[in-house]
Amino acid sequence: MNHAFELIAGHPALDLVNTLDWRFREDPPPEELLNGWDDLARFTEQSGLMSNAQSRRLLRSMGESKKPQIVAAVRELREAAAPVLYAALGSDDPPASSIKLLEHYFRKARESQHLLWDGDRLGWELAQSPAPAELPLWMLALSVAELTTSDQMRMLRECGNPECRWLFLDTSKNHTRRWCDMKICGNRMKARRFKAQHRA
Repeated sequence: MNHAFELIAGHPALDLVNTLDWRFREDPPPEELLNGWDDLARFTEQSGLMSNAQSRRLLRSMGESKKPQIVAAVRELREAAAPVLYAALGSDDPPASSIKLLEHYFRKARESQHLLWDGDRLGWELAQSPAPAELPLWMLALSVAELTTSDQMRMLRECGNPECRWLFLDTSKNHTRRWCDMKICGNRMKARRFKAQHRA
């Protein structure tokens, strides 16, 4: 059964990083949510980056051999973005290798854009027809580029559950959001503290 992604981050780039669930858990190991093309297509649709019609058109135009390559590249983009974003939270310097890999994907995505007139102004858009197989990858790369070079990075937070640490933009009124989802990690951590207090 196809699962729906829990998009709680407030930005597609952060939701992408969160597709490696329980990233910091040791036992059992982290859970990969992007296991194939169907997952990637569903993720980009739910994120609002692609419509269902675009996804179907892309599927018709690409060969089967391309699908695992694109999924692998999206995962590589995600794992280059993750250390940069987590480093920003700790005021650390991210690995130079991650920045270099992001630069590669950002450049490739920008090279795939075309300058178009929409009736009022010019704008950069990715080619939709014929849709390149890399369209989901380039859309996600541009999303990561947009976030990591913007002032939105000041709102970057991580879930207070040390095993989860999902990323999100804290847009709460007082900037006090602590959990990816109060119903999941918030309640879980409250229950854990409650048990620890009663054992003491």
